[in-house]
Amino acid sequence: MIALSNRSFTALPEGIEHPNYDRERLSAGIVHIGLGNFHRAHQSWYLHRLMQQGVAHDWAIVGAGVREYDKVMRSKLAKQDYLTTLIELGPDSISAEIVGPMIDYLPVEESNAALIRRIACPDIRIVSLTVTEGGYYVDPVSGGFEGQHPDIVHDIQNPDAPRTAFGAIVAALKLRLDDGLGPIALQSCDNLVGNGDVLRQTVVSLARLQDPPLADWIDENCSFPNSMVDCIVPSTGQRELDLVQSLGLSDAAPVSHENFRQWVMEDDFCAGRPEWDRAGATFSDNVHGFEMQKIRILNAGHQVLAGAAEIIGLHTISDAMEHDVLRSFFHVVMTDEVLPHVASVPGMSPETYLQLVAKRFSNPTIADTVRRVAFDGSSRHPGFVLPSIRDALKKGAPFNGLALVEALWARMCEGIREDGSEIAENDPLWLDLNTFAKQARTEPKAWLGMKNIYGDIAEISDFADTFEMWLRAIYNTGTEATLRLYLEGN
Repeated sequence: MIALSNRSFTALPEGIEHPNYDRERLSAGIVHIGLGNFHRAHQSWYLHRLMQQGVAHDWAIVGAGVREYDKVMRSKLAKQDYLTTLIELGPDSISAEIVGPMIDYLPVEESNAALIRRIACPDIRIVSLTVTEGGYYVDPVSGGFEGQHPDIVHDIQNPDAPRTAFGAIVAALKLRLDDGLGPIALQSCDNLVGNGDVLRQTVVSLARLQDPPLADWIDENCSFPNSMVDCIVPSTGQRELDLVQSLGLSDAAPVSHENFRQWVMEDDFCAGRPEWDRAGATFSDNVHGFEMQKIRILNAGHQVLAGAAEIIGLHTISDAMEHDVLRSFFHVVMTDEVLPHVASVPGMSPETYLQLVAKRFSNPTIADTVRRVAFDGSSRHPGFVLPSIRDALKKGAPFNGLALVEALWARMCEGIREDGSEIAENDPLWLDLNTFAKQARTEPKAWLGMKNIYGDIAEISDFADTFEMWLRAIYNTGTEATLRLYLEGN
């Protein structure tokens, strides 16, 4: 078994691609906060492809984290020179490559002092983040900044020892301003509509509560490019560890991913950027169109499948697509109730994109678990599913199946599958969701009482009544029978 290191490249098994660049000569240009699987399979991969072409060697990544669990990832990656094995799982093939754009991982400290100092260094020109859709302190009702959150209150009171990534960014930008180093680009790589705009709101709003002149400088000088990111990247478990070992490699943190990637972003980087387009990324003024297509179809499509699949007891998304009734439900809901609200983008109609997504979801080699897809539904349903419901209600269009999707999520959050097995806690708001779900078993509309999720939708009687009908049907006749009932009417 070959352990990953800068010295092991010559001993790698045949067919495994590795960096052809001298990693000892790389210099940093990016600090990335949130070194999860997605970043290493996506942004890091694009940068690796550039480095393989002999360019962007001054744009290496410095990893960072602000949570206790980030210490574990730092330890794993440090022992293997911050290298990662990427395992590409095509429907009929498996291949692997080793990527090496990351050259350091900052100590994870309660005060975030190391992170603040590193962002404030002259060589850093981009700070990027993957902190999950629900991690930007957005008020779920107003859409504004959640300035009263305890983490934010802490950062306001302790600007030199912040708790959040955003507090660390603001503190570092203050140092940059004081030292005359100039602004940088701040780049969200999370699945959010207008992710750059959301990041701007969070950073500038926090800065304004600490130091209004600093907030003005950030808002006027730093750039926040919007982007759309896409690649299905399962969580790493024993399957992935066994898979990388079967290739003859010892990697404590391998990443598997599908054989598809897409990255569309605004070309708005105030301090320069790598030539990501040379590695296949797209720079566009219409990021919102690409983003809308992906979030409304792929991300919402995941939620259409996840609730029913979890209740029935299916393990992976490909399992869900093999289930005749659930697959039909997915296609009908997406075609009749989602696609009408999605516009085409250059080279891709909504109908063609749905076909592509269905093919990707059906890939049997991607063990993308239902549990992973269903995680954080309290952020994903408001972000991915409810916008189509709102559009349908405004236009007088069908929403019957989407109301059923919400009923299935409510049933899932009761925490018991139809076979009696337990659905383990799977959301930052699980205790609240579970409480409302149990109440909704006898009073279905109680679920819609969560204003932080449903807002004004709950007050629209047509939707509330349809939701109640479907949730009662699920409890009275079962999930599969309810799905068949929907399909018979469409």
